[in-house]
Parts: sequence; structure tokens; C-alpha cells
Amino acid sequence: MAMWQGAMDNRGFQQGSFSSFQNSSSDEDLMDIPGSAMDFSMRDDVPPLDREVEENKSYNGGGIGSSNRIMDFLEEPIPGVGTYDDFNTIDWVREKSRDRDRHREITNKSKESTWALIHSVSDAFSGWLLMLLIGLLSGSLAGLIDISAHWMTDLKEGICTGGFWFNHEHCCWNSDHVTFEERDKCPEWNSWSQLIISTDEGAFAYIVNYFMYVLWALLFAFLAVSLVKVFAPYACGSGIPEIKTILSGFIIRGYLGKWTLVIKTITLVLAVSSGLSLGKEGPLVHVACCCGNILCHCFNKYRKNEAKRREVSYYFPLKTLWRSFFAALVAAFTLRSINPFGNSRLVLFYVEFHTPWHLFELVPFILLGIFGGLWGALFIRTNIAWCRKRKTTQLGKYPVIEVLVVTAITAVLAFPNEYTRMSTSELISELFNDCGLLDSSKLCDYENRFNTSKGGELPDRPAGVGVYSAMWQLALTLILKIVITIFTFGMKIPSGLFIPSMAVGAIAGRLLGVGMEQLAYYHQEWTIFNSWCSQGADCITPGLYAMVGAAACLGGVTRMTVSLVVIMFELTGGLEYIVPLMAAAMTSKWVADALGREGIYDAHIRLNGYPFLEAKEEFAHKTLAMDVMKPRRNDPLLTVLTQDSMTVEDVETIISETTYSGFPVVVSRESQRLVGFVLRRDLIISIENARKKQDGVVSTSIIYFTEHSPPLPPYTPPTLKLRNILDLSPFTVTDLTPMEIVVDIFRKLGLRQCLVTHNGRLLGIITKKDVLKHIAQMANQDPDSILFN
Repeated sequence: MAMWQGAMDNRGFQQGSFSSFQNSSSDEDLMDIPGSAMDFSMRDDVPPLDREVEENKSYNGGGIGSSNRIMDFLEEPIPGVGTYDDFNTIDWVREKSRDRDRHREITNKSKESTWALIHSVSDAFSGWLLMLLIGLLSGSLAGLIDISAHWMTDLKEGICTGGFWFNHEHCCWNSDHVTFEERDKCPEWNSWSQLIISTDEGAFAYIVNYFMYVLWALLFAFLAVSLVKVFAPYACGSGIPEIKTILSGFIIRGYLGKWTLVIKTITLVLAVSSGLSLGKEGPLVHVACCCGNILCHCFNKYRKNEAKRREVSYYFPLKTLWRSFFAALVAAFTLRSINPFGNSRLVLFYVEFHTPWHLFELVPFILLGIFGGLWGALFIRTNIAWCRKRKTTQLGKYPVIEVLVVTAITAVLAFPNEYTRMSTSELISELFNDCGLLDSSKLCDYENRFNTSKGGELPDRPAGVGVYSAMWQLALTLILKIVITIFTFGMKIPSGLFIPSMAVGAIAGRLLGVGMEQLAYYHQEWTIFNSWCSQGADCITPGLYAMVGAAACLGGVTRMTVSLVVIMFELTGGLEYIVPLMAAAMTSKWVADALGREGIYDAHIRLNGYPFLEAKEEFAHKTLAMDVMKPRRNDPLLTVLTQDSMTVEDVETIISETTYSGFPVVVSRESQRLVGFVLRRDLIISIENARKKQDGVVSTSIIYFTEHSPPLPPYTPPTLKLRNILDLSPFTVTDLTPMEIVVDIFRKLGLRQCLVTHNGRLLGIITKKDVLKHIAQMANQDPDSILFN
């Protein structure tokens, strides 16, 4: 008895003392995070899975002389077992297996009672209900963001005295004092100079409006960056690189949480309204994912399974396709009901061109594709270089100052030019517009514009003074957008890249389109024109060139092709222009890929060291699993656990002295025959729970990972049976397996680690981190950059 009591006091491992080992926990398959504590409290706004599992009951037996010498305390679920720490990768195979077991159990029970059948039906229907809720919430937030951003953007220039909640356009809709030429001016809308000094004429009025424009821009930007910094640091950026990483199985607690959703929604409106060169479409993806993640916690099968929440990552089941379609349908219906664009349409830039395009125009369309590819490659390189400088210098420590400086420069340079002063969405809409008889824009200031001798069609149109003036202003706008977007994307505010990229391409396209239009007018006798452009006809549509240029630049930055063309359809409704869009998108991608293989989001994933395996990249090197596995030659032996010969103290010592995320379990150190794999987190929680809930578990208690155990002599401490937390089918490869196959396995199965064997004997382990480092090394990149920054 005295010996046993001494063992209980050995090294101070009394009840609850095992928490001292938690400070060294990290995920070896991704990174080593010194000092990262395992906090099982309700941290942040998205709790780890299974948090709601009730405390398991006390256990009887196991004392001195008890007949039940082996404690299998895992007959009841233990809170935390089977869950993951922050900045860890989920085990896809285990999660899918758990979901199959859950579904099989529900199906079997449904035959036993009516209540069980109802539960089975509700479980099957829950996915569709979840999609309905996600569509409603996402569509509502999207409409709210767009309406709010439009109103606050106009607030920089003035306010509606007839109702301060009206934006400029809505304010003048019902006015009886609006003229055709000045339809945006009405007595109900007052500029700030009219409100402050009662006049809108003269130099002083211009200075007042200039000052108020810059002041409002700085105020909006300051509020946005301050809210992000104080309440939700994860609300910055577009969120797409992080979303891709999370969908691949990585866990970032709080990134899709309630606070992030609230702050991202508010600050996105503020950031867009500040006039910075950014868009809201990328951050809206983050907002929608937050909606999905939060609503998932209302349904057990999604709340308790990380893989179920990520069914669109490595594979796309047919049921997920239909549910995604249903969610998009609900979101579109909700958006249509809100009518945020005020035109009863679902598209942001509705176009209706009256002139068909000609085959010869594919040449300028391809030129726009080349421009888009060059712009995309230039932007990615310069933006990544600036973001790396921000991360590695003192600049990154002052996000508020950086945002305010960039906002001040943008506002000061933007106000004098009407095309930079208006919102970017408004600019793109005007560039896409096909000039008609009722248009009063300078872009439509052609000579003889009211001559309708050709019936309802507009005749040839020589450019007027307004068009030439607009061309100069657009050229300056193009330069400003190209430069300022490089420094804007990546700041600590919500910032999308779709709209700024489209703006750059739309400006370039409109400039080229007007040039082609005037060329066709003044040189109609040229061979390239006279075969299809008759005298007096309107042959060239500059708005179409703007739309193609927008697609080209967006494709050069994101490297999208098919999805890009679909997105352009969604934004414009221009289905009949599929060939010009496809030609520009493909040309843009080819040119950009020739200068750099990564799109902007992949580049930011690599910059931040996210553990993401790109499925599109091929691994063509002839290395073997034995070249990548750990341990290497001259390295210490692989840390393993034995199935029936290690005490609690031995396991605790290994946990305290290492930072590995899991340990292989072997028959014995001599044989190295593989039994399974156990996660570090599950070990810690299980042993800690055993010490708190069971009498007699001490440091000298033997841990068994076997189904059965040999009889024990009397007066020995109770043993601890942990077979239920052991993965009995870990993925294994042989030491001669080509790394090309290993990389494919990690990509398609979403593995966090696989074990390497030779004739059934355990040789080593390959983790996702090892694979990423090896790929980087083969690409002549720094392998140590694969860390979560």
C-alpha cells in the first residue's frame, strides 16, 4: 500500500495536474507553435466540436483487489476526444467514417419506432433546411451591404434634405425639377458646400466639397480599420485564401465566427464607402461562409463533424451540387426581393448591346487578353512584394496609419477626376454602357448624335469634345487604379479584388473600343472594315470592349477561366458574348501563366504559409517516400508508443518532451510492427479525464491499446484501456512509393499524415507539412516558409 501511495504521488501527478503538459501542444504535421496552450474553455465564438457532450459519468471498480482491473472509461463519450486544436488539420478519413457510422445508426433505429423514423427523416431534410437558411441570410446581408455602401458613398459628396436615408439617385427620382441634361441634379440633393456656405459655385465651394470628401473618406477608413483591429482581426482582407485553406481541412477558430461576420459586414460597407480601390465581392464570399458555418451549429450532423461542413473541398458530391443550387436560388430570390440595384434586375452591370460583334474583332479582344495577362502578372508580383515588406518590417505594426495614409492619397487624387471620384461599381457600369439617344455622359458626347436618319439605329459617330475629354480622364484613372490597387489589397480592412481588376480592364477596353470605333469611322474604306461595316452603320460597340477587358484583367489576376466567364454572365447578363469573353479569358491566363504560375489568392496562401495543397499543380519529380519521411538518416529514432508495455508516466513524459500531433502505436520497440495511430490531443484529454474521474489511476498504471489484456497480479494499480481512441487503420505507404503518388494521396484524401513501412515494419512518418516542404524544395523555394504566419 505504501509503495502504491508513493506511486500516486510520483512526480506530482495528482488529479488535474496533467494540465501542465498541455502547454507544449502543437500540430507537427503543420507547424510547431511553442507555448501554444490547449484551452478547452469556450474560446472565441466558434467552440470546438463535441463541446456540448455532457460530462461522462463516474466509474466504479478498479481499486485494490477489484475484479475489474482494466478501466475502459471510453464507453461514454469524453468531451474533446475526436476534436481538433486551433491551427490543426482535420482527419478526413476519420470524420467521414464517423459520419457513416452516425448515418448507419440512425437508419437502423428508424425501423424500431415512429419517433426514430421521424428523427431519420428530419436528419435527411436538415441539409435542405440549412441551405434555405444560408440562402436567406446571405442574400439579405448582400442586399444590405450594397444599399448601405451606395448611400455612404454618396454621403461624401452631399446629403438628401428630403430624407437623409436616400442616396443621390433615389433622392432625385421623384423630383419635379430634374432636367434631361442634368438628371443627377435636383433641389432635394445638397452638396456639402451648399449646406455649409449656401452655394455650390466658385473656388471656395470646390475647396469645401474637396475637404468634406477627404474627411468622410478618412473617417470611414478609420472606423473600418479600428473595428477590425479591436474586435475581429480575421475580418480583414478578402478572405478567399483563408476560405480555400479552411475548406481543405485546416482549422482557424473564429475565422468563420459570429464576431467576424458582424464586423466584416459593417467594415465592408465602411471600406467600400471610403473610396479605396477595393471591392466587396471577395469579402462577400467570406460573409456567406460565416453564415454557413454559424447556421451549421444549429444541426447536429454538421456541428459535430468538421468534414460535413467542408463537402466542397476535395470532392463535390451530387447532393452538395443540388443543395448549392438550391441555396443560390434562395439567395437570388432574396436579393431580387430587396432590389438593391434599383433596376429590378439581379445583375450588377446589366448590358444590352444592339450591335453584334464581328470575327475581325477577335484581334483586339485577344490584345485585351494580353493586356489582362500582363497586368495580372505585374499586380501579383508587386502586391506580394509589398505585402511581404509589410509582414517583415515595422510597417506591419501600424495598420491604422497605413490605411489612413493610403486613403488620404487615394481621396486627394480621386476628387478632381469625376471617374475616380465616383464609386468603382458606378464607373464600370458607365464603361459597359452602350451609348444611346438618352445618354448624357461625356462618353456619349458624339457629334450628330441626334441624327436618326438610319431609323432607330444611331449612325456613324465622330467623337465630340466630351469623348476626347473623357479619354484623357480615363487614361489618368487607369494609371491611378493600377498603382493604388497594389498598395490597397492586403491592408487590415475588408478588401476585394474583383471590382478593381474589372475597373482596370474596363477602362483599357473602353479606350481601345473608342479607338477602334473612330478608326472604323474615319477609315471605312480599309479592307478590314469595308467588308462588314457599311457606310453610316454603327459597327463597333465600345461597351463590349470594356466588358471583355474587364474579364481579361480579372482572369489575369485570379487565373480563372470557365468560372470567370460564368461570373461575367452573372454580372452583365451578356450571354451572347461568350466567344469574346472566352478568347480574352484564355489569352489572359496563358500570358499570365507564362510570367508566373500562381494566381493572386494562391500567392497569398504561400505568402502566409497556409498548409494548402494545390490540386492543379503536378508533381513530376522522381523522389521516393523514404526521401521525405522522418526520421532521416542520423536523426533520432521515431517516437512511438507500445501497445501494452508503457505506463501513464511514460506516455506523459513523451507528451511533455515532444510537440508531435500524434504517435504511431507498435507491438514492441523491437519488432516495430504497426498497430495504429493515436492523436496527441486525444491522449491528453483521455488521461486527464481518467485522473479526474477514476480512482486508482496513477503514474505506474499501464496503458493498453489492445482488445484484451493479460491477468494482473493482486495489489497492482488499475490499468488504462485506450483502444477506443486508437486509429486501427492509419494510411500507410511503403518506403519505395514514388512521391508523385504520395502527393496525390494527400491531395485527394486530405490526409494529415501517412506512415511509411517496409515489409510491415514501421520506418517513419510523412506529414502534410513534410509534403509541402518537399514541394517547395523541389521548386527551389524556401521550405521553411511553409508555416502558418
